[in-house]
Amino acid sequence: MGAWAEAAQVCIFDMQRGQQEGHELDKILFFSPTDCPLPSQLSVIGLSEGLITFTRIFSPEAPCQLMQAEQHCHIFLNCEPDIWMVMVVEKAKEVEEDVRAAALEAVLKEAHELFVMFYGSIRALLHKHPAGDVARSCLHAFMPDYFADFLTGKKLQLPSIGDGLTERGTMQPVSLERDTVLHAQSLVGLLESCFGGGIVRHTLILFHGYLVSSTLPVGDTAALFSYAALRLTPAAIALSSSLHSAHKGQSTMQSPASRAGQSKLRTLFNNVTPTLAQEEPTIPSTSPLGQDTAHPEEGVKSQFPRPLRQDAWWKDKDGFLATDAWGADNNGVHPTIWLQQSEEQVHLCVYQYRALTLLLLIPTLLNGSNSLDTFTLLKEQLLDEAAQKIEKLEERLSKEWVGSNASHVPGYRYLCCDRSSKTATASPPSKVSTLSKESLSALNQVRAEIDFEKGRVERQASEQDPELEVCLRTKQNAWVIVRVRGGHELYTVQERASDTLVLASDAVEKLNKRSDLDPFFSNGAICNEALSWTIFFRLTWYAPSKARDDSNIHFLNHSAPLSCKQLEIIRPLS
Repeated sequence: MGAWAEAAQVCIFDMQRGQQEGHELDKILFFSPTDCPLPSQLSVIGLSEGLITFTRIFSPEAPCQLMQAEQHCHIFLNCEPDIWMVMVVEKAKEVEEDVRAAALEAVLKEAHELFVMFYGSIRALLHKHPAGDVARSCLHAFMPDYFADFLTGKKLQLPSIGDGLTERGTMQPVSLERDTVLHAQSLVGLLESCFGGGIVRHTLILFHGYLVSSTLPVGDTAALFSYAALRLTPAAIALSSSLHSAHKGQSTMQSPASRAGQSKLRTLFNNVTPTLAQEEPTIPSTSPLGQDTAHPEEGVKSQFPRPLRQDAWWKDKDGFLATDAWGADNNGVHPTIWLQQSEEQVHLCVYQYRALTLLLLIPTLLNGSNSLDTFTLLKEQLLDEAAQKIEKLEERLSKEWVGSNASHVPGYRYLCCDRSSKTATASPPSKVSTLSKESLSALNQVRAEIDFEKGRVERQASEQDPELEVCLRTKQNAWVIVRVRGGHELYTVQERASDTLVLASDAVEKLNKRSDLDPFFSNGAICNEALSWTIFFRLTWYAPSKARDDSNIHFLNHSAPLSCKQLEIIRPLS
């Protein structure tokens, strides 16, 4: 597992609620594990609220983000105005290295983004239902399913130092030939212009879980891509379909109370066996999303949507994906999601042909037309008119596809990110696993310092992104080289003992010139021009052979020294 033991707590609370004495519990929207005594829940939230209030004195715009204690780590995320998500994790005794706070914060950010996509913002739910019961029920329906993916047995497998060359919340694009790109654009144009009088508003295309094309804004694309990677890839659908078939067969022989006990994976995170009412929360016929998600029979209640349930989706014979996560019987009506950047509410319709997945987004208001008739028309036209284009695109992608190691560059272990487009290309996990623990630890420390610098720039509301280059040589003569400029980041680890600084830098330049890794490489975003501040340092597990001249050691355009006690700067870049 990573650097974390079994114990972990996640809480969400609203600082605008529970301000009167005796009403403190009202501010708790979600707390896990649910069997945690109320005094302990109030203690965690009270400590968190106190730290937030105190640090706001010194940093009103960006208060407390991290608290490191001897045995615990507290991660804070201000996900919405006065609504906070806090993760408290117990440090494993056998692990000395602290995982980057930004890596853990990214987990909370992803959970919140997915929640908002399916339910709307937490604040909007609280405004519409001031009692807070709907917001709490939605959170309890969603959060355990999200964190169930991190479970290994009974332990929560959170990011570790071994994940230093990954970036949560980014998309992995497919490198395509020009003709294949034109085929994808032709298919998208057909889908969005012809079917059902142009009812398809947006289209997202994936191949083996990698991004091919999207007509959505970047933020909405990233959120929908994250969900698709979790539940809509061919591998995820194969697993979900088998689980759904097994559960469906068992449900015909079991009572509702028996079925409530089936979600063992979900309740492991809660660490408590829920009652039927907790496991199957119900709502009136009108959902908090403003859409009718209940059974068509009047007065019958349905579950809150559980889009991250592991058996939520399966593939029908016609190639379209079906789901019951929005109710036991949604009668052919496709699920509804929120698009935050375009501020739209749309239906999600998914079609899958072999390894190709098409996500079609259809407006919820179609000039008074019947939704079921619209989807029926869409499916008929898709199968009749676009089938040939879909098959041809899948065939071309399959010929160009070289497997999950397509992004591997021999001799390199790297990660490159484009913050503006939220895309990332990296060495495959199987290749990263060959790095030594020392190299991963050094990378973890460097990334933590860069996170600190980026956070400092953000707090200063600077319009310029940080520009820096960091080179680090470990005891085993491995090189960690990082370049950051204009929202683009390149992280590399080279474990060639014979390499000098010049050779290691030249190797990064060769990687930098490869245009097949990521679009921003070819644009010269990461280049060998003089950057605003550059630092070279070495891990000090051994004594230097000569006394260094401290008068020549300084930072360029950097207001404070590095905080890592294990790092010693040896000389600046001339």
